[in-house]
Amino acid sequence: MSTIVTKDGTKIHYKDWGLGPAVVFSHGWPLSADAWEKQMVYLAAHGYRCIAHDRRGHGRSDQPWIGNDMETYADDLAELIEKLDLNDITLVGHSTGGGEVARYIGRHGCQRVAGAVLVGSVSPLMLKTDNNPIGLPITVFDGIRSGVAADRSQFFRNLTSPFYGANRPDATVSQGLRDAFWFQGMQGGLLNQFECIKAFSETDFSDDLKKFEIPTLIIHGDDDQIVPIAASALAASKFIKNATLKIYPGGPHGLADTHTDQLNNDLLAFLKP
Repeated sequence: MSTIVTKDGTKIHYKDWGLGPAVVFSHGWPLSADAWEKQMVYLAAHGYRCIAHDRRGHGRSDQPWIGNDMETYADDLAELIEKLDLNDITLVGHSTGGGEVARYIGRHGCQRVAGAVLVGSVSPLMLKTDNNPIGLPITVFDGIRSGVAADRSQFFRNLTSPFYGANRPDATVSQGLRDAFWFQGMQGGLLNQFECIKAFSETDFSDDLKKFEIPTLIIHGDDDQIVPIAASALAASKFIKNATLKIYPGGPHGLADTHTDQLNNDLLAFLKP
C-alpha cells in the first residue's frame, strides 16, 4: 500500500492512479478513499492523476487517539500534497471532505491549488447557532453520537437509507452499494469516527471559504437528507467569490454513486481548460 507518515507519526494510506494533472479527493464520513473509485477510474482514463487518501482513523490509515479534528485533517492533507510534491492540483471534497478542503485552504492557502470542487459539503457550518439559524440542532448530532456509540454497525446500515435516498419512492439503490458503505465504515476506528462527528458538525468554515482564490464548483443534491442544501451549498456559494453552483434535482447525499455519470462529466468539464 502507498502511505505517508505524518509529523505526529500517523500512517496515512492513499491511492495514486493515472498520469497527468493532479486531482486530490477527500472523502466523507465514515467512509474511505474507496468512495471515490468511480470518479478516479473515469478521470484517470481521461488523462488525470487521481489521488485519494483515507483520513486518519478511517479506512486503512492509522487510528490515533489524538488529532481527530478538522485542523489536523487539513494538515494531514497538506503533508500528503507536499510529500508527493503536487502543484496546480484540483481539490475535490465530499461532505466532511469538503470541510477538509475548506480548512486546508484556510490554513495553507491556494499556492498549490488550481481549483476546488465541493460535493455535498458540510461547509460553511452544519450546526444551528444564533449566527446560523438555518443549521441543524445539536440534538441531531447527539443522536448520531448515540447511534455510533451504542451499535455502530447497525447505525451505519440504517444510515445508508437517507444517505443514498433509498427511502424515497422508486429508489433503485442496490443492496451491494449499501453493503459497501457499511464495509468502509466498519474499517475505521470507533473513537476516531465518534470524534469526527464534532469536527464535521461544529466547525465553522466561513472564514476558510472567504480565502478561496481559485475557480470553485459547488455541487449539491436538493434532496440531500444528510447535509441539507440551505445551510451548506446555498450558503457557501455566497462566501466564495465567483463560485459556480450546480444543483442536482432529487439528488441525495451520496451523489458519487447515485449520480455517477453526471458527477463524472461535471468534474471533467471543470478540469478541462
